[in-house]
Amino acid sequence: MKKKQWYESLFENYAQKYDSENFTHGTIGECDFIEKELHFDKSVKILDVGCGTGRHAIELTKRGYNVTGIDLSEAQLKRAREKAEAENLSVDFQCRDARNLPFDSEFDVAIMLCEGGFSLMETDEMDFEILKNVTKSLKQEAKFIFTAPNGLFPLYHSVDEFHASSVEEGNSICRNNSFDLMTFREQSRVDFEDDSGNKHTLECNERYYVPSEITWLLKSLGYKTIDIFGARLGEFSREHTLTTKDYELLVIAVNSKH
Repeated sequence: MKKKQWYESLFENYAQKYDSENFTHGTIGECDFIEKELHFDKSVKILDVGCGTGRHAIELTKRGYNVTGIDLSEAQLKRAREKAEAENLSVDFQCRDARNLPFDSEFDVAIMLCEGGFSLMETDEMDFEILKNVTKSLKQEAKFIFTAPNGLFPLYHSVDEFHASSVEEGNSICRNNSFDLMTFREQSRVDFEDDSGNKHTLECNERYYVPSEITWLLKSLGYKTIDIFGARLGEFSREHTLTTKDYELLVIAVNSKH
């Protein structure tokens, strides 16, 4: 039997706790930004990759958009469906692996926020498969908006200190961080309590990306416009020039693949 990866184990019973993590509190501002990028066009079809408990998908549906949310974790999707139902919303949530999507030129926009699968994978090749599969799912002239850990950040700042500064009571704790300059991967240990109150520790491995890598990967997939900014929680904006102080980068790309 295939060994579970850390991100699969983490999300097995962590939906309620996930929604209370501080990094999930920027949903409204992030959806405001997405709406602006879509020019408030309610006719577009949106694919939310790594949608988790559905926070962006539900908020955008509430605002009148047609959203399909995909995630690898059935437990996270169960919580997403419950939240949507509680608000009398109909959202198409599907359990899918972003490295192998069945869609072909179906969506006008894809969003992949808060490390929605991308950068959590075991290899760079798997990360590329996610980009490739999302691109295949998009129509011509479609927009792809996503975030990823900023590879410039660990070169100038302590990742350990960053994680320690953002801890709130009840949240997961990331410690023993080490950053490999050869692979741009952060190895860390995450302590967290699941929704049943059980405590767990996981060895995690996450990939950081520098802007030139993202640009090259997307160009190789046929994107003609690639803009990269600093991603600030709940305050996405084209005004935020990427700096070494930004923990995440925000990518906005338009394809021309057909």
